[in-house]
Amino acid sequence: MKRVVSISIGSSKRDHAVELELLGERFRVERVGTDGDVKKAVALVSELDGKVAAFGMGGIDLDFKVGKRAYPLRSAKPIRRAAKLTPMVDGGGLKDSVERWIILELESKYGIPIKGKRALIPAACARMGMAEALDEAGAQCTYGDLVFALGLPFPLKSMRALQRIVSIIGPIVAQLPISMLYPTGDKQGKASNKYAHFYRDHDIIAGDFHYVFQYMPEDMSGKVIITNTVTQADVDELRRRRVGVLVTTTPNLGGRSFGTNVIEGLIVALTGKQPAELTKDDYVRIMQEVNFQPRIERFGG
Repeated sequence: MKRVVSISIGSSKRDHAVELELLGERFRVERVGTDGDVKKAVALVSELDGKVAAFGMGGIDLDFKVGKRAYPLRSAKPIRRAAKLTPMVDGGGLKDSVERWIILELESKYGIPIKGKRALIPAACARMGMAEALDEAGAQCTYGDLVFALGLPFPLKSMRALQRIVSIIGPIVAQLPISMLYPTGDKQGKASNKYAHFYRDHDIIAGDFHYVFQYMPEDMSGKVIITNTVTQADVDELRRRRVGVLVTTTPNLGGRSFGTNVIEGLIVALTGKQPAELTKDDYVRIMQEVNFQPRIERFGG
């Protein structure tokens, strides 16, 4: 049995494991949270290096990508260096391929209106594939990176403006500690109404679940949430807040929609290839071969 382990700096309360069979092979897929402790993440990777088929890095990206340039995140470097034998992925390959493909099919294949709808992406720089796909599908997008991440009152309304801003701040952001950029440990699962008006003014809220949930108001009546990394408790909470439709770009495995890093690690383990050998088309093709479908839940809110 091949083992895929996601080491996340997120909350250990969200840990999950599942065993499954894909194309005749057995896999055990695990998510292990370190509650924001990077040193613990490094120790776990060092302990398991060479003993598992693939690592996922959760709660942090390996690189901050700006167009064709990539700035390695300083906080991720120790975790990356600890994996000397086992390949490590952060979900970037899936975000830039499968997420695009799914979003471009949401209206035609799944009947979820996108064209002309107002879409809020709280942290588009972490989900550029998703942001670009929503723009291409005809959504009226608002990119909240300056607002949600840096507290600046400047929502961005065009992809060109987003790309320009990200190209300027990218090298700086890459040097910041992860605690300044992403909810980790006990900060996950807590919501504030600070930016509730942005949610009220949009039909679709898209991106990493912790960014999406961080400022989610109580009343989300009829909204479409496009995300992943949701637990059953998260799904119940979205239902309670009267969300209309939940879409996760990763499949429901044992009651949990894992993060993109987990599914990308699973594909690496399945193919036996190094991440650099896999193309965007490979990810889409393999997702189809193993019949990994997006999770679509219609709550009717």
